[in-house]
Amino acid sequence: MSYNGGKAMSKVLKIKDRFIGENYPTYIIAEMSANHAQDFNRAIEIIHAAKESGADCIKIQTYTPDTMTIDSDKEYFQIKEGTWKGENLYQLYQKAYTPWEWQGRLKEEAEKVGLDFLSTPFDHTSVDFLEGLGVDFYKIASFELVDIPLIKYIASKGKPIILSTGMGTLGEIEEAVRAVRSQGNEQLCLLRCSSAYPAIPDDMNLKTMQNMAETFGVVVGLSDHSLGSIAAITAVAMGAKVIEKHFCLSREIKNPDSSFSMEPGEFKKMVEDIREAEKAIGTVSYELSEREEQSRIFRRSIFAVKDIAKGEAFTKENIRIIRPGNGLPPKYFDEIIGKTAGENIEKGTPLHWRMIQ
Repeated sequence: MSYNGGKAMSKVLKIKDRFIGENYPTYIIAEMSANHAQDFNRAIEIIHAAKESGADCIKIQTYTPDTMTIDSDKEYFQIKEGTWKGENLYQLYQKAYTPWEWQGRLKEEAEKVGLDFLSTPFDHTSVDFLEGLGVDFYKIASFELVDIPLIKYIASKGKPIILSTGMGTLGEIEEAVRAVRSQGNEQLCLLRCSSAYPAIPDDMNLKTMQNMAETFGVVVGLSDHSLGSIAAITAVAMGAKVIEKHFCLSREIKNPDSSFSMEPGEFKKMVEDIREAEKAIGTVSYELSEREEQSRIFRRSIFAVKDIAKGEAFTKENIRIIRPGNGLPPKYFDEIIGKTAGENIEKGTPLHWRMIQ
């Protein structure tokens, strides 16, 4: 039974004039994050490259080191392992954040080239800032899944929300969904996410994404930090309607996100493969395609395999089920055995009812 707090949540999100959900194309987000490496012109280049690579949306993050944490050298604030081992949280965010004075211009550029603009706020001040920019929807990061006051504040703006669920227990995800619903907001998409950087296939458990769709009755997708595109394409085959991938111009441009980001050529190939996968998934149909119709002739049917004289009985020696499919269907074979020929039939002739007495 779906968790729906008494009524079903929306299975389709509307972003401006675009729809995300069942029977619509997969919505593909290119996450810029820190890949601008503090260069505004590079951020602009990333927007253009994302468009050329087939993305529907460019995503950034809206925070400063001070909205995320405090400047402290205490051991709590040191990263002990993983991609950012040895970093201090405050210093990491200093390297990674996207200056707020860029963000209005980045939004304009994105919309000029035909990309949706999305950002992840991390506190109330960043939500207020993004409201001032006139954003159409919000992303909530996995690490903020448990920040219920923030989720409620974002949901209160009445705009669609894409929420990553990395590290979340079922109970924590349910609390976050309740927080969105408590504000009367029905527009929610949950993303399956393995919050390891990079993630590995063993940790993906994409079946969980399907279970979230069933449990919460929402649109689902994948926020994918793994290398390559196999997880994204598999997720689409399993019902993902949103794919989010980190995007960079080159992994050689070192920054906190470069090691697990996709370069333009890789991203473009992933988008092409997703679009091909969507065609293959198609719809429930027992109609024959034109190509299948043409192939039917190579099915088996009943043929005379010896010369048969008029009045002669049909036997397993003089008729057989063989290819091609010009004769009677194989299901009539046993019925025909023992009946007699109504005319002379040459070897290699397909059988038809008019030939049978």
